[in-house]
Amino acid sequence: MPQNRRLTSRAMAFVLAGGRGSRLKELTDRRVKPAVYFGGKTRIIDFALSNAMNSGIRKISVATQYKAHSLIRHCQRGWNFFRAERNEFLDILPASQRGGDEAWYRGTADAVTQNIDIVDSYGVDYIIILAGDHIYKMDYELMLQQHVDTGADVTIGCLTVPRAEASAFGVMAIDKTDRITSFLEKPNDPPGTPDDPTVTLASMGIYVFKWSFLRDLLIMDAEDPNSSHDFGGDIIPDIVKNGKAMAHRFEDSCVRHDPAAPAYWRDVGTIDAFWKANIDLTGFTPDLDLWDKTWPIWTYSEAVPPAKFVHDAPDRRGVAISSLVAGGCIISGTEIRESLLFTQVHTNSYASLEQAVVLPYANIGRKAKLRKVVIDRGVDVPEGLEVGFDPEEDARWFRVSEGGVTLITQNMLDAKAAQA
Repeated sequence: MPQNRRLTSRAMAFVLAGGRGSRLKELTDRRVKPAVYFGGKTRIIDFALSNAMNSGIRKISVATQYKAHSLIRHCQRGWNFFRAERNEFLDILPASQRGGDEAWYRGTADAVTQNIDIVDSYGVDYIIILAGDHIYKMDYELMLQQHVDTGADVTIGCLTVPRAEASAFGVMAIDKTDRITSFLEKPNDPPGTPDDPTVTLASMGIYVFKWSFLRDLLIMDAEDPNSSHDFGGDIIPDIVKNGKAMAHRFEDSCVRHDPAAPAYWRDVGTIDAFWKANIDLTGFTPDLDLWDKTWPIWTYSEAVPPAKFVHDAPDRRGVAISSLVAGGCIISGTEIRESLLFTQVHTNSYASLEQAVVLPYANIGRKAKLRKVVIDRGVDVPEGLEVGFDPEEDARWFRVSEGGVTLITQNMLDAKAAQA
């Protein structure tokens, strides 16, 4: 293969998108976590896919498992612009008993192992393993270049986090060259770094390998009856012990809208984290820049009319303040503050929304008053419903998080109506 091409043209991205994300509770009852909506019009997986696309990677596989229909449909509709005649691919790889008797992928590494023949067909030199369930903007070309320059067996994307918060992660101990000397899973006393003992490097679940090296390792791992066939649990610790593992710091390749901006990465895996990351976008200058045309977040965009605001009486005014309102929304006589409304949300007169995240196709009934809520897709909020003012009453019918965010689904509303 010619070696004078851009590194990302010789690489593929393998996106692991099969995890349910159970901490999101009822939001993942019907869809896998990477397919959960985020930011007004995108889905969580769009960030990993867009990073790959913007980095120059045109060969992508998405491994799916739990309740994958919503995710598969989104990829088919929103990511169908790759052209095989230009040597571009986006393949969906559901768990399909390719390994024999196993019905599912047995672990993150096994998801790649069961598709070795497909990766072989791409004819790539490098493979980048990505998690499909985080919100961030990153240039993978820079990480790939470090991997080649250092001659590493694996390069691991790492967040710099305070030591006091690092016990929730898989963390790295490194030497002065950023070579990983040990990989620790959620330790009680995380190690500092040589340049700053107050911080720890935590794994982002992003790994770069030379494909020929990983291929041999996966085949050996598949034959090991004692392995859990997982990158974090088996593959990475083995390389740290017997090979050369290097840490790549996220701040070195994070895509920022301003050089002084913080390196933005979020795991929106809980109701509180999901709500906060969405609400943060309504701020005057959010840390995550969705308006940056140099690093766009690609997605499926429905053909919908512009958002519409109607009525202008003192107590019946269609208005949104410090909010994001997607296309197709009709704001009829409703006051909206610090909220994020997805596509085709309709609100009715005398209602009010404050710090609300409302997923697509929801309908907010007249005189409803909702504060600090997440409304699932397609929910029909009844007239006069008040949520966010009496936590004990809310908890009788809805999911109230530790942080006081109330999740409302249609099943919850139906159960409440049945008891009326």
